[in-house]
This record gives sequence, structure tokens and C-alpha cells, in this order.
Amino acid sequence: MNVRRLIPTTALAGATALGLVSLSACSGASSAGGAQAGGKLDVVASFYPMQYLAEEIGGDHVEVTTLTKPGVEPHDLELKPRQASELRRADYVLYLKGVQPAVDEAIAQSGVEHTVDAATLTGMEDHGTEVGHDHGDEGGGEEHGAGAGADPHVWLDPVKYAEVAEGVGDSLAKADPAHAADYRKNTETLVGKLRALDAKFTDGLRNSTTRTFITTHSAFGYLAERYGLDQHGIAGLGPESEPSPARIKELQSVAKQEKVSTVFFETLASDRTAKTLAKDTGLRTDVLDPLEGITDRSKGDDYLSVMESNLAALQKALGAK
Repeated sequence: MNVRRLIPTTALAGATALGLVSLSACSGASSAGGAQAGGKLDVVASFYPMQYLAEEIGGDHVEVTTLTKPGVEPHDLELKPRQASELRRADYVLYLKGVQPAVDEAIAQSGVEHTVDAATLTGMEDHGTEVGHDHGDEGGGEEHGAGAGADPHVWLDPVKYAEVAEGVGDSLAKADPAHAADYRKNTETLVGKLRALDAKFTDGLRNSTTRTFITTHSAFGYLAERYGLDQHGIAGLGPESEPSPARIKELQSVAKQEKVSTVFFETLASDRTAKTLAKDTGLRTDVLDPLEGITDRSKGDDYLSVMESNLAALQKALGAK
């Protein structure tokens, strides 16, 4: 991850006196000229799934800053004044509306010309604590953009994430036409990797003892629908939501009826409820990572490796053969 250093006010004043136009110490690009001015395109990403796309597709032509640092729970992010300032000076902003309300508001006020909401690049659906292949389009079907209640976790479905990648590649090409061919080539490479990942999930989860899994954070609705699974979330779409006693009782019944072996928790949120439920029902616990950030505790160092770890965890929990 690249970290951009901001020039102190005194140094900026000196630079102005010398007639310099750069506002970014790392990128050497003005907000108007971007990479076309001779430097790298100054890209701000809202959190890790957007950062990964920007870095993979942008390659050597972009300098990427993420608003959500490693280990920070993205849903709870509050922007500092320095981050808001970084945002306003960006050449290109990539975010996913509905994940981080504070970021959504700051971006709306930023005035950045090239601002891309990943939620507009693929179909969005409404998901809750229970979703899967038997539930169909309970939320009213698929539509572009994140409406009220829409599940934003599209990056956990490799097919939808590939659709977003294609849209990001097109938008970067428009923002920086001088390097459009490279952006399109990088997009094609990334989409190929995501299609291969999709094939691994399809093959790896085809035959299993059960199709049902329980997780603390209901982030895996798109993944469940893609691969014919049933997700039962302890909490809702927000990872810190507290389940009711009735919900816990319901999950205990689901675990028994559907031969569930494992309760999944994640790295960036509390595992207390998952471990309590597992203890009460005699189940194992394991990590299913919603990939909202990469930390030292992540089972992999990038999107693809963590998703492959998620696949291995699901195969074990579901008794895949």
C-alpha cells in the first residue's frame, strides 16, 4: 500500500513561489492534469476491495491511497480532516456506496471530477441474515446502484467483482487516456484471474454434505447465491449488530437440522457471539474473511489468496468432496 505524504503549509507556499503546480509529494500530478501532466494518477480508494482494484488495474501509472488503514473496521470509519483534504485533491476516487456513510458524504462534497461508485458497475441486491439458493430475489430483484437496504458486499462474488473491475478499467482509461491501453490490458489480466477463482469455487463446492453455513457478519449473500449455498448470519449486514435471543435459538435449530459443523467469525470484528453460539451447540469455529481489510492476521496477503483460504474453510465446514 502506498502512503502519500502531505506537504506542510510553509513548504507549499515556497513551492507556489517557485511556480510549481504539484500538490502531491508522491505523485507529482496536479488535480487537473493527473498522469497526463507527467506524474502518476493520484487515486484515493475508500477501503481494501477498491484499493486492490485500483492497484491491479492502475499498475505503474497510479499512486493509490486508501482511506481505511489496515485493521480498521470499514463500516465504522470516521474521516480525519487530513483524509478529507487528501480526498479533495485526488485525480480519481473509487468507492462503494453503502459501506461507509462518512466516506459517501465526504466524496459527495469533494468536487473531484473522476469519482466512481463501484455499486453502479454491477447489479445490487437486498440481503439480510438469511440468504441463499432457496431464497431467490427476496429483496425485489437485481438493480444497478446501492439502494436502501442493498447489500454492498459484491466483491465476495468473483463474477460480480470482475464486472466491477471492467467498469473501473473503463473509467481509468477515460480519466487518463494516455495510458488507456495499459489499463485495459491490466483489467483483462485481473478479470482472467477472477474467472479462474470463480471456477475454483464452482468446482470446490459442487459436492458437499451440507449447503448451509453460519457466520457472524451477513456479508456472504452474493457468494452464497453464486455457489448454491445458504448463509445464516448471526448479525445483519453490519458486523457489530447484536442478535436477539430468538435469533440465537433459531440458529441453534438450523445448525441441528442442516448438519452445520462450523460457526464462522472474521478478523476485524468481535468473535464473542460466534464462539458463544459454537460452545452452546457443540460446533467448531473458523474464519471466513469478508475481505474488508488485510492485516497480519489475514489468511493471505491479497484478495486472491484470502478468497482461496475462504474456499478451503468452506470446503472443510460443508464437507465438500
